[in-house]
Amino acid sequence: MSDSECLRLARSEGVGPVTYRKLLARFGSAAAALDALPQIARAAGRANPPTIPSADATAREIEAVCKFGAQFIFIDNPAYPPLLAELPDAPPVLMVHGDAALLSARAIALVGSRNASANGQRLAGQIAADLAAHNIVVISGLARGIDAAAHRGALTRGTTIACVAGGLDVPYPDENAALQAEIAGAGAVISEVPLGTTPLARHFPRRNRLIAGLALGTLVVEAALKSGSLITARIALDANREVFAIPGSPLDPRGRGGNALIRAGEARLVESAQDIIDDLPLIPRLRLPSSPTPNLATLAPLDHAAATASLLALLSPEPTPVDDLIRRCQFSAAEVATVLLDLELAGRIETLPGNRVALLTPP
Repeated sequence: MSDSECLRLARSEGVGPVTYRKLLARFGSAAAALDALPQIARAAGRANPPTIPSADATAREIEAVCKFGAQFIFIDNPAYPPLLAELPDAPPVLMVHGDAALLSARAIALVGSRNASANGQRLAGQIAADLAAHNIVVISGLARGIDAAAHRGALTRGTTIACVAGGLDVPYPDENAALQAEIAGAGAVISEVPLGTTPLARHFPRRNRLIAGLALGTLVVEAALKSGSLITARIALDANREVFAIPGSPLDPRGRGGNALIRAGEARLVESAQDIIDDLPLIPRLRLPSSPTPNLATLAPLDHAAATASLLALLSPEPTPVDDLIRRCQFSAAEVATVLLDLELAGRIETLPGNRVALLTPP
């Protein structure tokens, strides 16, 4: 498959990371999936075809990324980071500014509060430096506070990866522009959104899964009970990665998130980098066996209208596990996967974490 076709598919309306993989499984190539998208949308009841970037637009994006000094890595490329590829919603395409080989190196994510305490920033920097000295790449999100301290600490004795929520050419926050340039020169900066994209609130959860997905484990330094850092830790837990946390004072709200993880037995208590080094595995723990992905390319013809009506009757705005749908209808797993893909591309359902789907209510 050509990079241009893969990028066009990844940038097409309604094609997210999960849908991208489903389309390739069903049609065998990006080109075949692109050809089928309008027909799929019509069959599922969509009035207008989805917007698909032109070949010229894709060529311009590729040229701009190369001119910027970055490169694309697609999920079917051997250079794609294997730990990130394990996530069910791994991005189809990454843009990397710097050393792409670092994305497959042994790494630990380090996250925490933007309004971090002086002690928290000092500790984050020291732990990051000590990890880097042991040839462990430190990954963080280039935010203020703990993230910036971790990046700076790692650069003193090794290297680091910054996962950003916006385009590679849109440093955020502005005060970290020089730090981002330094990381690109000595490590790597990665993004999954096009150049010129201004980071918005909805982009940061996706950035958080990059941070957790690239690493063998995630360390929470300071985090409130409701924070992006705990979202990152949750993603790591769901992916069977290690989670570590530094205990905080019960008088400081920034310590409550890490304390809650430790109290629940979901994070190992950490006081130094050595605590992480001693417990960091060479590879992630084996995931529990899951249902095999159906081979959609070999699916026999089915009564599409009947299957669609049956599944829509079972769906609601409340998330429903796909396994429950399969058990409650007369269609096979492969047939259910096909119809759900069509409904998703038509904008009638959304796929949620945990292999669940929900009916979208009309605007």
